[in-house]
Amino acid sequence: MTEAAGSDPVRILVLVPFPLDDQQLALRAAQLDAAPLPESVIVDFKPTKAAPANYVSHHDYVLADISMLESGLSAEADGYDAVCIDTVSDSAVSALRSMLDIPVIGPGRTQYAVASMLGRQFGIVTMWRQWFPIYHRVLNEIGLADRCAGIRSIDVAPNNRTLMAGKDHALPLLLEASQALIDDGADVICLGSTTMHEAHQHLQDHLPVPVINPGPLSYFVAEALIALGLTHSRRSFPRSLAPKPGMITAMLDAANRSETAVVHTTTETSS
Repeated sequence: MTEAAGSDPVRILVLVPFPLDDQQLALRAAQLDAAPLPESVIVDFKPTKAAPANYVSHHDYVLADISMLESGLSAEADGYDAVCIDTVSDSAVSALRSMLDIPVIGPGRTQYAVASMLGRQFGIVTMWRQWFPIYHRVLNEIGLADRCAGIRSIDVAPNNRTLMAGKDHALPLLLEASQALIDDGADVICLGSTTMHEAHQHLQDHLPVPVINPGPLSYFVAEALIALGLTHSRRSFPRSLAPKPGMITAMLDAANRSETAVVHTTTETSS
């Protein structure tokens, strides 16, 4: 995005939870099409060095937290004014808040809070049943589980790199699941993944309730907090008494080398 003349640029870093190539990263950055931010706001997307294959177990959650923590450690030193997490699992939000003074925004907790402002109850529509624990984890952490009318999945396997490409058949299924959530009492629909952003407009066009697109919403919240001079409370997110960013970076550098070696070996074997 271009800078507005005479204004100080605002820089937001979006942490993408997988190591992606430029084409795959562009699919994530397409969320900006639904976020008409001021021209003075610059948004950059940064992939992790390594990651779990998916987010379906506590093993995966730990790896995701570490990889996302490492990816965002230098954000403040690199001149960014806020960090947004590109997964509704809100991986590493609390850990990054303990290390950074700038706002760190999780799209999961953000969309549930906003949904609670827009209606009495909200529902979560998602691609995959295996993601349900992610939603319960965040809802319980922020105390909004009782505002969730339900979670419905269409059980279509997601692809964290190509997103919804080739999955047009999923749109009517997502619409049907969203309508079922409304029948269950949901006044607002939340998307269960930032990778579902391409389905947002279709759902909003065909549903009688607000549909929240968590990624773009998180960018606007980040911009608002920056403008208001607000960030997280140190009483809730105290600093470590013995921070070890060098150890965390070394761990992820080693993980990256290990993953790269596995891919290289697999390629040689298959060829």
